[in-house]
Amino acid sequence: MARIVSVEARTVRVPLERPTAFARRQVTGRDYGLVKIKTDDGLEGIGHCYAGHAGGKLVAQAVRELLAPVLLGKDSYDVELLWKEMYQEALLHGRAGSTMRAISILDIALWDRNAQAAQLPLYKFMGAATRDPVPAYASGGYYLDGKTPKHLGEEMAGYVALGFDAVKMKVGREDPKGEEKRMAAVREAVGPDVLVMLDANNAWSDVPTALRYMERFAPYDPYWIEEPFSPDQIDNHAKLAAAIGVPVATGEIEVGRWRHKELLDKQGASILQTDAAVCGGITEFKKIAALADCYGVNLCPHWFHDLHVHLVAAIPNGQMVEFFADDQVLNFRKIIDRQLTMIPHKGLKLPTDPGLGYAFDEKAIAKCDADAWA
Repeated sequence: MARIVSVEARTVRVPLERPTAFARRQVTGRDYGLVKIKTDDGLEGIGHCYAGHAGGKLVAQAVRELLAPVLLGKDSYDVELLWKEMYQEALLHGRAGSTMRAISILDIALWDRNAQAAQLPLYKFMGAATRDPVPAYASGGYYLDGKTPKHLGEEMAGYVALGFDAVKMKVGREDPKGEEKRMAAVREAVGPDVLVMLDANNAWSDVPTALRYMERFAPYDPYWIEEPFSPDQIDNHAKLAAAIGVPVATGEIEVGRWRHKELLDKQGASILQTDAAVCGGITEFKKIAALADCYGVNLCPHWFHDLHVHLVAAIPNGQMVEFFADDQVLNFRKIIDRQLTMIPHKGLKLPTDPGLGYAFDEKAIAKCDADAWA
């Protein structure tokens, strides 16, 4: 038994150096929810999530006031039982959003601590399903003031020069003609053989509008269209998937095995982008991955490549890791103490240290707007 003796949380706001835009919103900083769980043998596991561009303290509040009392004094190896108890405790406060993210990061911290105790990297502790390295694609292509289609093409070509054979760009902010120009510039810059994925970030609210855009994109051979609609519009995802020849990818802000089952039953996703820091943690991620495998659907998890490189390596239907070469976008990279290594045209090298293989950089955090551990 490894008794949990402390559970701490904090919120860290990391500013973006330049305002960065998606299809429907612009952000100037990112809030991250961080947790630490310590056991009576001195081992400590960590967990983290993106807590939004505002209101990030809600995650830490849920940890401190709602979930920490569930864990204190319990055995850290009882991950399934502890997940069930946290979920039950949170029923009246929300089975998605900040509350589920709080459950997720506590669950991740338990897995990190337990893998450290076993002296194994997390993916080995979970049961490796692939060999080193893990395939990855470069994610970027955000909207910035003054960024032209040519600049976008140069950015994507830069990722290819680093050794990535697949890249992702944002779409949906401009009209169909403007978006086609952006897509054309990217395809010209990267050539015909590089996979180009499109991320709409919930840009559209109806299928006819989505179809207008997809007709413009089709000649440039997109590999997938990601999050075309709000996550609650599962039927629209299914209708679009049935109407086009491009795979629909979604699930990055979806939670729980039950919602994922509905998405799969309705054939609303050919590729799942389930995020362990959102969906319910590693414990729930494993269930979702197994469920998706029954439907013949692969997972390309959203964000946090440092975490998800382990999970893609540990499931049989893990396809690719989303990697951010630019720490201006996924600026979480600035508050941890080590980074992953990319092997050109092969993928990300798996960590060898026990657990997640990285820790929070307290000196870097001290330079940010952050509350105290509590």
